[in-house]
Amino acid sequence: MHLHPIDGIATTRYLLGFDLRRKPHLDADVLVIGSGIAGCVAALAAAENDREVLLLTKGELQESNTRYAQGGIAAVLDDQERDLGDSIEQHVQDTLQAGGGLCDELQTREILKQSAQAITFLRRHGCRFDGEATGTGKADLTREGGHRFRRILHAHGDSTGAEISQSLRNAVLQHPLITVREHSFSLDLLKEDGRVVGALYHRRGEIYAALAGSTVLATGGCGRMWRETTNPTIATGDGLAMAYRAGATVADCEFMQFHPTTLYLAGAARLLITEAMRGEGAVLKNHAGEAFMARYHRDGDLAPRDIVSQGIIAEIRNTRFPHVWLDASHLGQDYLRQRFPTIFGSLQEFGIDISRDWIPVHPSAHYHCGGVITDAQGRSTISGLFAAGEVACTGLHGANRLASNSILEGVICGLQAGIQAAAEGGFPGRIRISQDHYPAASSKLDIPDLLRSLRAMMWRNVGVERDHDGLSTALRSIGFWADHQARGALEHEAGWELQNMLLVSQLVTAMAHTRTASLGTHLRKDSHAQNISAHLTMTRPERADND
Repeated sequence: MHLHPIDGIATTRYLLGFDLRRKPHLDADVLVIGSGIAGCVAALAAAENDREVLLLTKGELQESNTRYAQGGIAAVLDDQERDLGDSIEQHVQDTLQAGGGLCDELQTREILKQSAQAITFLRRHGCRFDGEATGTGKADLTREGGHRFRRILHAHGDSTGAEISQSLRNAVLQHPLITVREHSFSLDLLKEDGRVVGALYHRRGEIYAALAGSTVLATGGCGRMWRETTNPTIATGDGLAMAYRAGATVADCEFMQFHPTTLYLAGAARLLITEAMRGEGAVLKNHAGEAFMARYHRDGDLAPRDIVSQGIIAEIRNTRFPHVWLDASHLGQDYLRQRFPTIFGSLQEFGIDISRDWIPVHPSAHYHCGGVITDAQGRSTISGLFAAGEVACTGLHGANRLASNSILEGVICGLQAGIQAAAEGGFPGRIRISQDHYPAASSKLDIPDLLRSLRAMMWRNVGVERDHDGLSTALRSIGFWADHQARGALEHEAGWELQNMLLVSQLVTAMAHTRTASLGTHLRKDSHAQNISAHLTMTRPERADND
């Protein structure tokens, strides 16, 4: 990677004071934080290499972004199970094209050439894809935006993530070397002599320490920082904030991918309408009923996600109507019920029959392309700390993720991180770390109100379209909130989430402010001709008195 460091944001090292001598703790060879696809795969990989694994998860074991993934997993398999003409090289080229020139080509090739290994791993742990039960035994394949071939495997039509989550959950719970602690909120990474040796976490009203020779961070993304989002409530950027406070280098935080088609209906959750629906022939239309995407890209409705999102925002502005429409009615009721059962049933609850009615859609924050910088084995820039999945920045996604590459990356990088963490892990021995207690934050802080203000600010000023004035305003506002209202040690998870979200929103906004030209998911309305053709990076400034 070609890296371009920028000034780091000063922040406290820990969210609260503690003394490990007075805290109960658990020991393991490998600590895994997060239970999405990357976390579960990393835990299984480490356990299958004869390591004792402790897995901490913020909510329930299967509650993650993975669970809600509809589209599928992109993979080029063997000659008998691939689209005619498709190849690993074609997948690489599609990924590089979507990434806006910022993908790490060597890392991209290294990850994508392991596609077949990833699918084999999932199948070995009980995952079954649509079509495999037929006489051919081969998975059905579909196409999504940015892909030139049909290479997307899916399960139960549009419930791929749920199938994968359930299969991996069962495998994790059945493995004798994996201990799971649900409803465990990880607060901060612990360091001794420059090496990460575990984490502090909160569970059932008590602060604990989890100590391990290696730690794998797999905490997912930060989509809840935006008012419009497809992400579940747990996606608050905790892992990215923890890693940054511990001194890990982060990169490309400005690149948040906005999924172009989420349900836009008053009183309804922002249900993701999978890109696979457009892959099967659904068409985007403006309020006048005009199919408009051909004006914005030669691939029309199957253009990369950043182009489609930007096209939709332009149509909303031009028509002065709050959303656009997705028309799948011509695909027929029987086909839509079978291929997209989750979407069909969910919209039916709101009186929308997608075999007759158009679907109101609008872009929403979906997937974070930046994160903790890692190498091919998942190592971060801090000894003892690995990262995998959405919290990591591997170089695969560049400035914009190619559809359905995320689950593939989670499997492959989770495997590599788990294997390497097992090789470098082991019981950490006696750890003595303490941190002076911070002054308490104001008990009068209205956290829900501040959170609403933050999410509205991020959507308005750091959303699909950005400019210098809006980003400058956001930086000043978020910095003020962090330094005043949310300053000090809070005593509950809602407060810790807020502090993490404020920090990560500062990282995102600062990098967006620095990158003055449009690139990938980062659209600057005031774009300058010259761009920074490098990965923007940031590391927390050294504060020896607080480390």
